[in-house]
Amino acid sequence: MIIKKIPLLVLMMICLLLFQSGCDQRFTTSISKILENPRNYEGKTVTVSGEVTRVFSLIIIKYFVIQDGTGEITIVTEKALPKIGTKMKVKGTVKEAFSIGDQQLIVLFEKNGT
Repeated sequence: MIIKKIPLLVLMMICLLLFQSGCDQRFTTSISKILENPRNYEGKTVTVSGEVTRVFSLIIIKYFVIQDGTGEITIVTEKALPKIGTKMKVKGTVKEAFSIGDQQLIVLFEKNGT
């Protein structure tokens, strides 16, 4: 009796894992949540979406700024820079670039595989 239920349990586990991995790509974190409480997101991988408002490229660093209506965040990337006005989703790791007094810059380091 238990042996007949094992394939069903395996199928359910596979479906659950596929759903969980798909959720990371569908659901995004609002930029305001990251900026309001960066300690909760430091070192974590998140997905944000919005419109590109600025781009910058220097020999050793490339970044762009994305705005979602709740705030804006800088995305550091090794990929080709998007054009201003592009609407996109970006998956990356939240880091504090620097902090001086009460000023801080929170950035998202884009994952290379996305």
